[in-house]
Amino acid sequence: MNDNLAPIAHVGALLREWRAARRLSQMDLALDAGLSTRHLSCIETGKAQPSRDILARIADTLEMSLRERNALLVAAGYAPRYTESALANPELAPMRRAIEAMLKQQEPYPSFLLNRHWDIVMANDAAVRMNRWLLGGRDSPHRNMLHHVFDPQDLRSVLVNWEEIAGHLLAHLHKLVASTPSDSKARALLEEVLAYRGVPQQWRQRDLRAAPALLMESVFERDGQRVAFFSTITTFGTPRDVTLEELHIESCFPADEASAAFCRSLSDTR
Repeated sequence: MNDNLAPIAHVGALLREWRAARRLSQMDLALDAGLSTRHLSCIETGKAQPSRDILARIADTLEMSLRERNALLVAAGYAPRYTESALANPELAPMRRAIEAMLKQQEPYPSFLLNRHWDIVMANDAAVRMNRWLLGGRDSPHRNMLHHVFDPQDLRSVLVNWEEIAGHLLAHLHKLVASTPSDSKARALLEEVLAYRGVPQQWRQRDLRAAPALLMESVFERDGQRVAFFSTITTFGTPRDVTLEELHIESCFPADEASAAFCRSLSDTR
């Protein structure tokens, strides 16, 4: 299993963690999964061994990711069902070619391939050019989008609406931590970004009242030049591989013609 997950607990303890994360009672989960409350109670206390079918029904009800479904199966003594292939593996070559084509198609505007922890797996040339311009010709020391945004020595220094964008990203990270109790990497990432200087203390708590914006722009400014982008997210439909499920492409589009023209100018000076 991937070392980003905490050590696999007994299946009953894992189910209790997930129920708590979803704020479901035993009765709620049992009814939604088509089980008796007694049977679910026996599974959680270790008195009953769940079948693969029952685990699949519970996982569907809890809306578990493929990674977490594998963890649940292993905790119950079964082999994992879903593969986790490196993107460089031959079996994912068609997907990699599709990703590379989408990143290239986005030129001269930035585009990134990110995993569920916002690590930058791939980026197009426009993203590299824009990032270097924003940072005065240097490359970022980070390969994680959240560190890019939260580090005062990185994009945060040129992100005009930093509080809006950082707060939005942090809300997503809080949600990931709350909804996936065994994801130790997400919890560590949350602590790392909260530790940066100047991060508001109240951001340590998840704000359940915050409503997501319909459209959010990232506005950058350096040396009097302002550029603004909005983003779209592309994911793989019905993936059967852990890696593919956790990847998404973030494509940045200029919010105005001045930003579009500046992106084209950076491309022309390559």
